[in-house]
Amino acid sequence: MSVVLNGTEDHAHARMVLGAALANGQPSHAYLFHGPPGTGKRTVARALAAELLAEGEADHDAARRRVLAGTHPDLTWVKPTGAHVMRVSDVDAAVVAAASRTPFESSKRVFVLESADTMNDEVANRLLKTLEEPPDFVHLILLTDALGQVLETVVSRCQLVRFDPLSPERIAARLEQDGIEPGRAGACGRLALGNASRARYLASEDGEGLRDDVDKLVRAALAGERREAAVGEPWRALLDRADARCDEAQEAVAAVAVERLENEPKGRDRKALEREFEEAAKRDGRRARTEVLDLGLELAALAFRDLLCIAEGAEAATLANDRAPALAAAAPGRDPRRLREAIEVCEDARQSLELNVSEDLALTALTLRLERLVGSAD
Repeated sequence: MSVVLNGTEDHAHARMVLGAALANGQPSHAYLFHGPPGTGKRTVARALAAELLAEGEADHDAARRRVLAGTHPDLTWVKPTGAHVMRVSDVDAAVVAAASRTPFESSKRVFVLESADTMNDEVANRLLKTLEEPPDFVHLILLTDALGQVLETVVSRCQLVRFDPLSPERIAARLEQDGIEPGRAGACGRLALGNASRARYLASEDGEGLRDDVDKLVRAALAGERREAAVGEPWRALLDRADARCDEAQEAVAAVAVERLENEPKGRDRKALEREFEEAAKRDGRRARTEVLDLGLELAALAFRDLLCIAEGAEAATLANDRAPALAAAAPGRDPRRLREAIEVCEDARQSLELNVSEDLALTALTLRLERLVGSAD
């Protein structure tokens, strides 16, 4: 009988492949979970690890609980430490060297590697032997939101497991179960573009605030008001929110560091650990900041998309329909061609931020370009 892993309820392919492998006692030594972000790949990876590490243990439930809590010694979870890339140091000791050692408690060892698409040739080459000829007790689970960007040498050595985008209706239903008002849940479900994690964030107080920040930026561009004193820099609220998220992420790492270092004796090891926490704080803060800015600019592009739909008489195709009336008031007389260009301008700004350009300059340039494009109706 096939095993149904937690998180595969909405993913027929993952449910079939993984359930059958567990039921037959023949799980692959290397899986590559691929699909849009927020579709549950991490949840399923942890559930699969729990089943693999519970095998052969006297107390299966206790083993599963420790895996789900992230405290099982035979589970290694790897995240890239680079801003946009995985480093050799991320996999060298934690995966390649560790995979050659026998398990601590279980009959198996499981390694989960996030963002497999960020591996370069050097990292992939370091992993190839482990992927191709792992010890019998080793299972690797690679995760990616962008299958097309994963090196073919890695893809060819893994069994692919597909995670499909979640439907807006399914996501909205989950939000409503969490107490979100139906209209707002529906809009967040559509704006999420299949990403349930993003939908939950957009439905939160902070997510609602981010949408407000983006609305101000879009309205200022449409009205051509950027230089008026009352408006100031319409992108500033978005950048301030990104800075606040950066601070929160760094503070979270600092709190863990205080607890971890409390009983650590002074010496070389303590200093090394302090440096690790400092680097982790910088890394997590930078990632949180980038995520807010990236999502904000994507929401701006989607706002212009919604405005284009309204201008073209396709109101039913809008995503943020809880805010469509405000957009509808600005739609008459808009040139659809310029609205399409505005969408592209927002996407260009997103890509420029990946190149580590100055956020102030990038957002100022974005505002100027939008103002020239859509600053007034024809």
